[in-house]
Amino acid sequence: MQPETLATLTRPPVATDLFREAMSRLGAPVTLVTTDGPAGRQGLTVSAITSVSDAPPTVLVCLNRSNRSHETFLQNGVVGISILGSPHSELAGAFASSKRSAAEKFAAGQWRKGQTGAPLLADAVVALDCTISDIHASGSHDVLFCTIEAITLHDAPEAGLAWFGRQFHHLPLLQNLTK
Repeated sequence: MQPETLATLTRPPVATDLFREAMSRLGAPVTLVTTDGPAGRQGLTVSAITSVSDAPPTVLVCLNRSNRSHETFLQNGVVGISILGSPHSELAGAFASSKRSAAEKFAAGQWRKGQTGAPLLADAVVALDCTISDIHASGSHDVLFCTIEAITLHDAPEAGLAWFGRQFHHLPLLQNLTK
């Protein structure tokens, strides 16, 4: 008798609402992911981002294929990732809204153009200027592997911004707690 392989196992799928509730309890960074180029300017709030490698410096970003900005990112091939701090929760909310146009979203912040042409938030805690180097489909999302072309660190961030339990949370730096 052969051992069962992953392909032969049949299990009922995990309920979507249970999965979403579980993932709401996974703390995550809050970032604005933006693009600009021949296909236009778009941006959205994303918490599904992580580092992949430091050689070459690479991060991954997960984008839902049903999001109206998805194709724009793929066509432009560049990604700006602005890691947000505590003062940016209102801006994060604006970029998370599907009811706002790209022009309305970008009017809410101060922007600079990265060397790739991607928009970067001028006062982001960290700004990553990236090119898309690979794309993998997984379920409803595309996983964009983004090679980092340039990094900008803010001089002195006061606090970070995280997403947990379907709410923004302000994360003071440890050194600020000891003052």
